Amino acid sequence: MTVYNAACDVSQPKQGHLLTDIPAHDPFVLADESTGTYYLYTGAVPSLHGVEAYGVLTYTSKDLQFWEGPYVVFTVPADSWAHPQHGAWAPEVHKYQGRYYLFVTLHNQDRSLEGEPVQGYAKHWRGTVIAVSDSPAGPFEMIQTDAPVVSPTVMTLDGTLYLDEEHTPWMVYCHEWIQTIDGTIEAIRLTEDLSTAVGEPITLLQASSAPWIQQNDRQDLSNHSEINVYVTDGCQLYRTSGGKLMMLWSSYEEDRYVQTIARSISGTLAGPWEQLQPLVKEDSGHGMLFQTFEQQWMLILHRPFAMPASRCYLYEIEDTGDAFQLKYPAQA
Repeated sequence: MTVYNAACDVSQPKQGHLLTDIPAHDPFVLADESTGTYYLYTGAVPSLHGVEAYGVLTYTSKDLQFWEGPYVVFTVPADSWAHPQHGAWAPEVHKYQGRYYLFVTLHNQDRSLEGEPVQGYAKHWRGTVIAVSDSPAGPFEMIQTDAPVVSPTVMTLDGTLYLDEEHTPWMVYCHEWIQTIDGTIEAIRLTEDLSTAVGEPITLLQASSAPWIQQNDRQDLSNHSEINVYVTDGCQLYRTSGGKLMMLWSSYEEDRYVQTIARSISGTLAGPWEQLQPLVKEDSGHGMLFQTFEQQWMLILHRPFAMPASRCYLYEIEDTGDAFQLKYPAQA
């Protein structure tokens, strides 16, 4: 794997970037029909991108080959529950009721939660927030600044927007394995304006339900014993042309990141969910699907997992009606 120069300067956005030029993790592409522009969102890291605090960057493209940017669209506000220097993960932007909504996972390591560390990872405030803008280019402002969407006593990440059969909005998210050991993917209903969670969350699946994940045994360095931990990352939901409800998600197989997919047997969010074979291995994951302006389904993900070497890769996807499957690697 070639390691590229990770440095970029947000004060001087440039044209002509290739995906191989852009250090990126947890990529998300919005194909904005109103502007005929693709927006690629990824986390802003001060040491990589020359920004003062963590937040979200975007790059824009008309053809998915050449990209312009980066542009800062969100910075973690100093007056929120989150610490501006403790990270911003998994940004994604959804157009909803005429506005653009940013879902991004923030952190505050200074606000501890009960429980002993697991494999050296302490429990603290971590959760997805929602911010809004009138433009996909931002700036985005947090709707609620005092707490994440889900209870701050629950370590959550990678929240995404899902509209059910009655167009009711939900946030689907991952419950951190640091709390659960066997990571889960859960969902909670949102108010129509996406400002507040409603009711109690429901559990959709556990990471250990994937048969290939069983080999993932890790050593707990805190007590020198073997412990089975199962990771859930990067949940995304889509329907095929045949009406099948599919979920992308990621985990680890033998310490290598994997992009996998599941299918709801009932066709609803409640499932049950059956695990299909992984789509991409090769230390790849946290992908999402989007359709080009020509209606071709695409998968974008990052590889390898570790920054600053991580880059985005694009794959063409076939909608069989019964599932989504990889056609062949597209040029990265």
